[in-house]
Amino acid sequence: MSTSNPQGRGAGWIQGGACCTAPPLLTGKPWRVVLLGPPGVGKGTQAALLARHRSVCHLSTGDIFRAARELPPEQRTPALNAALEYMRRGDLVPDEIVLDLLRERMHCLRCPPGFLLDGFPRTVAQAQALEALLAGENIPLNAVLDYELAVEEIVARISGRRTCPNCRAVFHVVASPPRVPEVCDHCGSRLIQREDDRPEAVRLRLQVYEERTKPLTDYYQQRGLLIRIPATGTPEEIFQRTVAALDGR
Repeated sequence: MSTSNPQGRGAGWIQGGACCTAPPLLTGKPWRVVLLGPPGVGKGTQAALLARHRSVCHLSTGDIFRAARELPPEQRTPALNAALEYMRRGDLVPDEIVLDLLRERMHCLRCPPGFLLDGFPRTVAQAQALEALLAGENIPLNAVLDYELAVEEIVARISGRRTCPNCRAVFHVVASPPRVPEVCDHCGSRLIQREDDRPEAVRLRLQVYEERTKPLTDYYQQRGLLIRIPATGTPEEIFQRTVAALDGR
């Protein structure tokens, strides 16, 4: 789902209207899946691949918060306006507001092929609230994917990123380097390393993620929903590993 173009595929999830134009699911069970994984693990890439593979709705709360600022007031729902108020103040959006955003988009959660929920829940309390919301609609989760990768590999991935401060293009010193070192291919600006991409900042973010997410993974493990996916290898290899795990259920 594009975050820079609210009119693109998935715009309905952001705006609260029709979510997608996916064809009805003809074979197999719907995929109703929560995606977990630390920053830099490649979760967004996998979500895009999975969404295309089964025409499921990719519902990213991060996308909705980022795109909300670009929407004109007449296209914002009440819950979206409430979320924006908290964001303007620099406060975290309360759980109940995020749940209201989901309630406004229940048609997306009822999408016949299923959905991929990315960015929510982040805590056990949120997981319990989501479980109650879905139970009321008789659309229980099928699985929770937890993408795992060694800390040092994640640090290498994120700390190698370089960003153009002008056109926002992103490069990687190893995986996708610019043609001229430290210079943007698109506009010629000098590339920078963002403060939160520096190794020490990445390690701190990963530590915080682990502390906050461990109870959540334990919660889903106890319910028999958690599937741990090694996030090593190419995106295609991780994708095939994920599809095999989901089909195996």
